[in-house]
Amino acid sequence: MRKIAASKFPSMTSLRCFETAARHLSFTHAAKELYMTQSAVGKQVALLESILDCNLFIRHKQRLELTPIGERFFHDTQDALNKVEESVLNVLAHSHAIATLKIVSHPTFCARWLIPALKGFSKANPNIHLDVHDQVGDFIHTDASELDVGFLHGHGVWPGMASIKLFDSHFVAVCTPELNPLPMSDPNCIDSVTLIQSRIRPHGWLDYFASANMSWEGVFAGPRFDSFYDVVHAAISGCGVALVPDIFVKEELQTGKLKLAWSHMLERNGAYYMVHPSNKSDVPHVKTLIEWIKQRF
Repeated sequence: MRKIAASKFPSMTSLRCFETAARHLSFTHAAKELYMTQSAVGKQVALLESILDCNLFIRHKQRLELTPIGERFFHDTQDALNKVEESVLNVLAHSHAIATLKIVSHPTFCARWLIPALKGFSKANPNIHLDVHDQVGDFIHTDASELDVGFLHGHGVWPGMASIKLFDSHFVAVCTPELNPLPMSDPNCIDSVTLIQSRIRPHGWLDYFASANMSWEGVFAGPRFDSFYDVVHAAISGCGVALVPDIFVKEELQTGKLKLAWSHMLERNGAYYMVHPSNKSDVPHVKTLIEWIKQRF
């Protein structure tokens, strides 16, 4: 990558002035937010345009308008400044920490299982800063470069990763107590309910009924949601019958918010694993978290 000469690198002040002015499309409003004068903001933006050798704004009499290249630069600048701000806040909040542990998990698993499992970890290990990220999809192949520990559903084999099985995944069909689906043996059963769909497991209902030796039309119809978290809450709201891992609805089943729509359970559908890069097996803070999670069983 071609490096930029120091004389061509914009100052943080110029970038902040440009981002604020672009967000408001006004030097006046930007000046108020930044506690600067309007002319000072304008001079910083003009300096930035001089360094970049292009116009970032079209200056109308009463307003500003971003040029096409200014629009692109605005979004890039926002991302960069947000990243800098996040890094500064991390240092201020965790300057005492010896190590930062980046954990990646699917959102519902994080909310329903991982967060309760991490209770007390920071107090017991004050020199380890937990940096937990929610991510949907196969993050092992898309964002594993800085991963320390991840939590995944699958069959335990991912390239470059060591995996530790946590527990099997059993899917159950749940609904509110007010719904009374017909028995699965009834030919009209599927017509009596709305099947809540999940984009994470698009073939879930097909697999569920197939495992019960049943073949029905319409198993892909119904409202579709991105996460199991949404699917669970759709069921609680009475939108229909949801098919979800049993660990995500244990509390709702115990408190009576939800009930089993049918007793049948989909069992052979992978398991939940804790994973980490194979080359980090001996990293102290990774080992500390692994042992902490293992003690939860």
